[in-house]
Amino acid sequence: MGREQNQDKRQKNIRYFDYSLLVIILFLICFGLVMLYSTSSYNAQIKFGDGTYYLRKQLQATVLGLVIMFVISRIDYRVWKKFWLLAYIGAFGLCTLVLFVGVELNGAKRWLKVGPLSIQPSEIAKLAIIVFLASIISEMPKQMGKFSSLVKVVIIVMPMVIIVASENLSTAIIILGIAIALVFVSSPKYMQFVVMAGIVIVFGAAFIMLESYRAERLKIWLNPEKYEKGYQTLQGLYAIGSGGLFGKGLGASMQKLGFVPEAQNDMIFSIICEELGLFGAICVIMLFVILIWRFMVVANNAQDLYGALLVTGVMAHIAIQVILNIAVVTNTIPNTGISLPLISYGGTSVLFLLAEIGLVLSVSRGIRLEQE
Repeated sequence: MGREQNQDKRQKNIRYFDYSLLVIILFLICFGLVMLYSTSSYNAQIKFGDGTYYLRKQLQATVLGLVIMFVISRIDYRVWKKFWLLAYIGAFGLCTLVLFVGVELNGAKRWLKVGPLSIQPSEIAKLAIIVFLASIISEMPKQMGKFSSLVKVVIIVMPMVIIVASENLSTAIIILGIAIALVFVSSPKYMQFVVMAGIVIVFGAAFIMLESYRAERLKIWLNPEKYEKGYQTLQGLYAIGSGGLFGKGLGASMQKLGFVPEAQNDMIFSIICEELGLFGAICVIMLFVILIWRFMVVANNAQDLYGALLVTGVMAHIAIQVILNIAVVTNTIPNTGISLPLISYGGTSVLFLLAEIGLVLSVSRGIRLEQE
């Protein structure tokens, strides 16, 4: 009798793991590698005499990232709550170090050179801020309805935002967006969300006006054909327009042959539109929509508030980055230099994105579903 009762309990308390989320991630990675090779092989052959140069480097980072993702997914996510302060201080220190000993590539000083490797600390900052804010907010859920708590969160986050924004405004905007999302889901008062959104707008406007080259981007955005630096934007739009409904075919892009500079980075979505057409572009967008939906399912069923906030932070990061990247490529907003998650070239980016997804999978592993 006792054995039958134990079996009934086991049947009603099923351990959950989101395999559909894992399948979507692996599909996006495979698609990203195919598009990266298609987009970069010509430039890689011209620059390095090896058409697989960018693909090999991305593949190495991806394999390492997948290993890290699976390791993190097997670790209880609550362990990372102990390292919230270390994560923030470490990321802040690395971002500060970039200002003094950073390596400048393509006109931006955003990398640290560690032996043969180049690391972008701003990518580490995104993961650190998710762990940091999830830890803090989960400890004071009842206080998040107070305006003073919002001010405290802003004060805590601003040093990281300012130090990142000094060299990388787009990443600073993403970090602020993550903070807004976490405050929004944890606060019963939506007015605080409006206030924090206003802070982001004011902060962004101030940083744009402080540097002349940022203000120039606004002019280029409004009239790209009148400025030499609007060349990349125009060529990206030509690529999107020439793709039609079903595209020219995989590998058949003309704009990637030097017309769209560094097409494998921020502008890869324009090549997707050219080669796969509007249909392919919509499929890519839908993949990200499904991914965000799966994040929402995990967050809603998380075992505790900390887990839900971790997943929300990762969801906000990817959603904001996808929206901003597509908006830049289609010239809906000024060029901010934001990559398309899991598809654009960037070893540090894919490495830490997969680490974040490992956290989400860890949270999903802790879910228990009752079944009658």
